[in-house]
Amino acid sequence: MIVVSGSPGLSERAHNPLLHHKVKGFETQFEVFEKITVASAVLDDPLLAFREIDRVLEAAVRYKRPVYLELPRDQVQVRQVAPHRTPAGLPPSDPDALHEALDEASAMLTAAWRPMILADVEIHRFGLQDELLALAEQTGMPIATTILGKSVISEGHPLFAGVYEGAMGRAEVTECVEEADCLLMLGCFLTDINLGIFTAKLDPSRCIDATSEDLRIRHHHYSNVRLDDFVRGLTARRLRLMQTPVPTHHDPFATTWVAESDVPVTSRRLFARLNQMIDETMTVIADIGDSLFGAVDLAMSRRTEFISPAYYTSMGFAVPAALGAGMASPGSRALVIVGDGAFQMTGMELSTIARYGLNPIVVVLNNHGYTTERFLLDGPFNDIQEWAFHKIPEVLGSGLGLEVRTEGELDSALLAAAANTSSFSLVNVHLDPYDRSPALERLAQRLSKIV
Repeated sequence: MIVVSGSPGLSERAHNPLLHHKVKGFETQFEVFEKITVASAVLDDPLLAFREIDRVLEAAVRYKRPVYLELPRDQVQVRQVAPHRTPAGLPPSDPDALHEALDEASAMLTAAWRPMILADVEIHRFGLQDELLALAEQTGMPIATTILGKSVISEGHPLFAGVYEGAMGRAEVTECVEEADCLLMLGCFLTDINLGIFTAKLDPSRCIDATSEDLRIRHHHYSNVRLDDFVRGLTARRLRLMQTPVPTHHDPFATTWVAESDVPVTSRRLFARLNQMIDETMTVIADIGDSLFGAVDLAMSRRTEFISPAYYTSMGFAVPAALGAGMASPGSRALVIVGDGAFQMTGMELSTIARYGLNPIVVVLNNHGYTTERFLLDGPFNDIQEWAFHKIPEVLGSGLGLEVRTEGELDSALLAAAANTSSFSLVNVHLDPYDRSPALERLAQRLSKIV
């Protein structure tokens, strides 16, 4: 994402006037964005402006992360002072560093008895799914993914080992990853969520960790080696490796779902029904909290069809994300899983979704507050105002609203939502405030042993 923002003109800043949009100093806006982007610049010098634009845009392409350009409003019509040469493209990897890194990584992988791959979000960002699969299929290495990297490959692929998430993950996946004597980590962000709230156990001495910013093999660092060059270079080596068994896939929703008509809906049964509903035309978008934890167990049959804020965990992500996903990929229908608290923050973006004629299915986990927080510290501060979510379509004059309390109502509502392709559907699912998904249950049990 490239943010281009205006700011007060340079000539308007004399004597430090208190202009609107001025927070503290005239540089405050830039300083805020500087902290949350990979590159930023203020275009206040005609001699440097074009070079700064090139630098910032190159960072956006190289790292696939947001950048920021600020333009004082009296500089819009300023013309370039000196001739400008357009950059030729991204700089290549340092050939010597790349060669040495491939040598060390190849030796480490070849000597291993249980090598495997852990893939994460940068494989999505850089479009390296085909390269990842080529390397795995050539070497036979199983691929586990993190939460942030979920659906980087089809979870139906025979080399898919599962989602690794420390204590939240299934035991067989955790064991496979943590017992690998050479773990090839590709595009991984080692955040607390990806590591199961720091319950993961990854030994750096057994890891090859390649990202867009750094390449570390054991405790050796290689500078100026691009992630794409490294992955393609390993594949070109045509390594012959020992075969690590792929964990037996345990599907927590393997039982055919049949509604028990008058039984109240539980989180476990809700996610089992959603798992049955997902097909290759859908993109799953999960908000944070138990919406995310429960969605981790959903089976993604194609790649890059699972989107979540599993790094910064920004509450209220999912409904606006459905707008972005719908505009970017109109052929795929979004299935949005969002908590009631998160929906109350940003859910009225449904108005924009209705305006553009998009048709996501929005499932609100209405557990009457912040349920994940209840298991950390319970109290009335976890309660929120009750909304009749299913009546929001009446306010907007568009959409289908459905209210669910029982399994029979859930089944009927999801069938109706799937059939409603002309507008969004909002399914208000009432859950017990203390109910939780299987993944959150696994995490609670594991943390209880160490807290």
